[in-house]
Amino acid sequence: MLYNPLLDTFVCVAEAGSFNKAAEELFISAPAVIKQINSLEQEVRLRLFVRTHRGLTLTEAGKSLYKDALYMRKYSDGALDRARVMARQEGPCIRIGTSLMTPVDILLELWPRIYKQIPDVKFQVVPFDNTPENAREILRNLGERIDIVAGVFDEGMLAYHPYCRTIEIADVPVCGAVSLDHPLARKERLCWSDLAGETLYMIKPGWSTTMDALRQTIERDYPDIHIQTFDFYNAQVFNACENGHAVLIAFPFWKAVHPLLKIISIDEAGSMPYCIVHSPKPNDTTQRFLDAVTHIVKTPV
Repeated sequence: MLYNPLLDTFVCVAEAGSFNKAAEELFISAPAVIKQINSLEQEVRLRLFVRTHRGLTLTEAGKSLYKDALYMRKYSDGALDRARVMARQEGPCIRIGTSLMTPVDILLELWPRIYKQIPDVKFQVVPFDNTPENAREILRNLGERIDIVAGVFDEGMLAYHPYCRTIEIADVPVCGAVSLDHPLARKERLCWSDLAGETLYMIKPGWSTTMDALRQTIERDYPDIHIQTFDFYNAQVFNACENGHAVLIAFPFWKAVHPLLKIISIDEAGSMPYCIVHSPKPNDTTQRFLDAVTHIVKTPV
């Protein structure tokens, strides 16, 4: 889609007349549907539905947006169809999804070597908003709008996305992100004892086996570190870290996410796999790309 994907949820709710029915059609939970509608209403600064115990009805603003959303969806689909025709005429292309949390920095470093093996394949970056809903949709539908995504993934994370496959291309160190005016920002390396008395932002348990093991180590060996849990990596978490003078578990390739945060290596913090995530049934061009990457990873420079 070339338009706001939240409009798809909005159209579904408008036609279903209830959050529960829309949730069944979208194969997600009713609270997730409500959250998406609330996000859309906040984004457009309009009340789109009248909510009563009998169900939902569109406001006048909602009726107007519903009509336009149907047009925009049809128009964007047509634009994509025309673009795909042009892409086929131009030659094979790999569409790489990128967001604040899934930049393509490490992959770009490999591109000169990849190009030598598949010089006819082009490289297209497709940006997307880093939200839980978008992440699920993109990973579930790899090969449609986006062919691959690159980022940190371990077996725990992949358990949430059994429809994906990965190729590990690097091991990236676990680091800490701190505000530029934080006393720890003067250091070039950190050790866990440096974080005594500090608030440490960590992703919720169950998201990553690597992070779960690290959390257990910190809780057992460094009880003076105060762990603050959050649900999902996004810009708001980085802002909270900077504003609250906390430490955030991060990775080196996130250095451009927030200009007022410094990312510093932490001794004995371990690492996570940096992987290319792809569909289990990639198209021919994507398979050629994956074969080239696999060869490069296995071949020393």
